[in-house]
Amino acid sequence: MTTTIQQDDLIESVSAALQYISYYHPADYIAHLAKAYEREQSPAAKDTIAQILTNSKMSAMGHRPICQDTGIVNVFLKVGMDVRWGGFTGSLDDAINEGVRRGYNHPDNTLRASVVA
Repeated sequence: MTTTIQQDDLIESVSAALQYISYYHPADYIAHLAKAYEREQSPAAKDTIAQILTNSKMSAMGHRPICQDTGIVNVFLKVGMDVRWGGFTGSLDDAINEGVRRGYNHPDNTLRASVVA
């Protein structure tokens, strides 16, 4: 069975994914960090881990970027068999770049403008 992915759906998916990962750490990362906090003996290191955990919670609750976000976007796109692209006015790269642009310029959670051309 052939699946058709519309350009607007792809753009929105990329944009939404970037917003989501900007304010949520993966649950396994948080769990491991919490365990590291419990095991840590150095007060300075323990305080640092506590700050990361606090920032992570505040980011998730307030939908604001995690402070460690200093990278740029690399998109790895997995496409299954029998996929067609619909409604595209440009290339696949153009659609991905538009999704990044919208994700980074979202009015409720503006990310690093220096990433967007």
